[in-house]
Amino acid sequence: MLSREAQISQLFVELADTLVDDFDVAALLHRLAESCVELLHVDAAGLMLANGRGGLGLIAWSPDSIEKLELFELQSDEGPCLDTYRSGRANVNVNVLAAQQRWPRFTAAALASHMRSTHALPLRLRGERIGAMNLFSTTDRALSAEDIVLGQALADVATIGLLQQRAIRERSILADQLQVALNTRILVEQAKGMLAERTGLTPAETFTHLRRYARNSGQPLQVVAQRVIDGDLGSTELMPNLDR
Repeated sequence: MLSREAQISQLFVELADTLVDDFDVAALLHRLAESCVELLHVDAAGLMLANGRGGLGLIAWSPDSIEKLELFELQSDEGPCLDTYRSGRANVNVNVLAAQQRWPRFTAAALASHMRSTHALPLRLRGERIGAMNLFSTTDRALSAEDIVLGQALADVATIGLLQQRAIRERSILADQLQVALNTRILVEQAKGMLAERTGLTPAETFTHLRRYARNSGQPLQVVAQRVIDGDLGSTELMPNLDR
């Protein structure tokens, strides 16, 4: 059996693996939820991430019995995780009974699930918030200052990894878009030169015809240019009103 310190070290190593390509986000966050239950001595944990529409979606939880309560929190649009995500501030050591006026529907559901205290930590880096982590206990036991620091550190490392992975994907998409643009430009320049030689028009004039044909036919410019290069699209079809 690993010591608590060894478990913490091992988990941080696993979280650091998010800084490489092709890691499984869902699997990693489920591992984080399970580890928080064990390391922070709580009874359940759930992780919610921003869904791109201004709300949150449940991504990972432990144990399975907490899923229903977490989904109810989202459906009722109230609870510690939502408040933490919206404010960027942690809500820790919250007595569920004492929070009835604050979150009436959520607390009723939490009490029905035998939860007596709750904690929520933000998944955020500087000013950017990407989600929140919920922790639940069936007793009123408060998290220690050390537990809160550890929980936030785990949430912060996971956030850094998720944002890094998003940046990698965005850079990859941008690189692909730039490559497509470069390939299109090369094809268009070749098509312009071929049409200029055939028709006696300037390259600028042939480019106008290429763009017009692409727009009218609903085809991408690079496809039209490739058809000209391949001989599938002649100047007569491309420029039907041109005097020859």
